[in-house]
Amino acid sequence: MNKLNIHEAKTHLSAVLSRLRPGDKVLICRRNTPIAEIRALPSVSTKRRPFGLEAGKLKVPPSFFEPLPDDVLESFHAASR
Repeated sequence: MNKLNIHEAKTHLSAVLSRLRPGDKVLICRRNTPIAEIRALPSVSTKRRPFGLEAGKLKVPPSFFEPLPDDVLESFHAASR
């Protein structure tokens, strides 16, 4: 874990950030008292997800395609007035 005072952090922020690796931490100090912490974020996966991971797990019942009841349809029209 690195410690930097505020002036060093402001002066060398780009260099400090370029050296950070996942799991690294940098403490920002004021008069040698820690006041903030900078941590590297976990790396983002660059692998593409395969298509169709959940294929066959969702079943849409035939009733899904039936018209909505009149009272439900009326509530939509009442909301737009």
